[in-house]
This record gives sequence, structure tokens and C-alpha cells, in this order.
Amino acid sequence: MPIAAICQRLGRSTNELFRMMQVLGYRGFIKQEPAGGYRLTDKLFSLGMEQPRTRNLLEIALPAMRQLAVNIGQSCHLAVHSKGQIVVIARMESDEQIGFTVRVGYRRSLLKTTSGAVLYAYQNADTRKRWATMWEPKPSSQELAAFVQRCDSIRSRGHEMAVSGFVAGITDISAPVMRGGQAAAALTVPFVRSNPLRLAMEETVEHIEAAAHEVSEQLLRSDSRV
Repeated sequence: MPIAAICQRLGRSTNELFRMMQVLGYRGFIKQEPAGGYRLTDKLFSLGMEQPRTRNLLEIALPAMRQLAVNIGQSCHLAVHSKGQIVVIARMESDEQIGFTVRVGYRRSLLKTTSGAVLYAYQNADTRKRWATMWEPKPSSQELAAFVQRCDSIRSRGHEMAVSGFVAGITDISAPVMRGGQAAAALTVPFVRSNPLRLAMEETVEHIEAAAHEVSEQLLRSDSRV
């Protein structure tokens, strides 16, 4: 984003922000683009990953994700809520020649993703209300009703399976990683129907649910020791 646009958005003059932009660049939080303007680096994201609860979640989840990828022959990723969106904080690639992975740091509206629906499905009313204040753009009343209905059905069956709205040929399968009675993360597999398949989709669902449950149990034991 050009500095003029940043100044306009923040309601500040170029003189007011010039020194701040220099410091942020020096500290590695922003980077100047070759064509002009600035973009955020992953510095803040990396700092967030170092927070104890997130680090603990990753330390527990990664071995289970690695084993899941081996068992099913598909890649998987772990997503959490962030300001009305989902953000991918870990991924594990399959050992197959053909597969599909989602990069760490990927963001998308919680309302538009399978991972987001799973995360929202396993939140209490207060958390759902707080998350709704962060959604941009705001959904219509009909869109919100359909989303809530979808989430309630997810909660009743324990997982979600839906054709990807972003990549043709991918079916997203996701199950919640629970912490303190709510979903701390969504463990998701972008299922690729290759030939031959190591496991059918129905068997893959069972493995995802088992892996998510394993991580949830380990989180419970870890938190009880704190």
C-alpha cells in the first residue's frame, strides 16, 4: 500500500508517519515493495506463534498431523480464529506424488471456509456474538441464518465435509480440536481424489476425527499440569 493511502486511511500526515514507517521497516514489520508502497511481513504472525498457548498447541498437534498425513495419504492443516477470519498456523504435506497444501499464514473469512464453520460450531453463545462483531463485510440475515444452521448440523455429527468453494476438485474435511469445552482449532484435510486412493473419503473422516480427538486429549492433560 502506498504511504499516501496509509496516511489517508489513518487520517495522518506524511510527516507524522514517515519516521514510524522507517522504524517499522527497520524492525522487520513492514517491507517496501519494488514497485513502491509497503506490505506487512510475517513478523507479527511469527511473534504470535511464540505465545505459550499457541506454541503448546503446535507442539502437540504436529506429531498427530504427521501421522495423519501418512495414514491417509493426504495433506492436512491446522486453522484457528483470528479477528473474524481463519488463519492457518501449521500444515503437513502427504508423501504422495500428487497432493494439495495450504500455506501457513493463509487467511480467509470464517464464514466462507469449512475450517471456519467447524470453529464457530463449537463456540458458546458469548464467543459467537463476539466473533460476529469482527466480520467484514457483515453477512445478511439470510446468510447468517444459513451459516448458523450449517454449524449446528456440524456440531451434531462431529465433523464437516464440503466441496471447496475456492479450488475445483477439492473436498474439505474438518474436525474440531477442543480445549476448555470449545474449539481451539480446526484440523482440516483438503481431500484430493487421486488414483489410486490410499483411503476412501469415509475412512479419511474417521482418521481426521481420531487425530483431532487425540490432540484434544493431550491438550486437556497438558493444561491440567499448568
